[in-house]
Amino acid sequence: MSFTSSQPEDLLFDAARNGDVAYLQELIAAGVDVNVQNGKGFTPLIVAAYDGHFEATRLLLAAGADPNVHDAAGNTALMGVSFKGYPEIAQLLIQHGADLNAVNGNHGTALMFATLFGRNNLVRLLVEAGADQSVQDVRGLTARGLALQQGNEEALTVLQ
Repeated sequence: MSFTSSQPEDLLFDAARNGDVAYLQELIAAGVDVNVQNGKGFTPLIVAAYDGHFEATRLLLAAGADPNVHDAAGNTALMGVSFKGYPEIAQLLIQHGADLNAVNGNHGTALMFATLFGRNNLVRLLVEAGADQSVQDVRGLTARGLALQQGNEEALTVLQ
């Protein structure tokens, strides 16, 4: 494969967004940087994970994609899947060293995203993986505080 300008990175983002594992494999074999960031700070891993593409996420991680890169708002791939509700991808990210306690620009964590959006299966997964429940966002709320605000009884059974 031969490329010009930013074409390989654009193609990598398109393949990640579409979950096109075969094309991702070709681009990776051609030496395209799997940790490249676009103007919003997204990486191909953040895009693939956020869009729910398990196999593409697994391939990118195997190729050296960093699960702890923050986008321009400070969000990580784990935060994105905690918002969207993809426990299998969250587990995969955790197995590859995703920081359970990374904070974004509002000092929010993946656990807070899971709690805020009622992804109670992810709340349980993150707590069992060791997420720090004492982290406070910019408003001073912990994940438990968010669950209390929302009346999320199921999350409250997991959160201390």
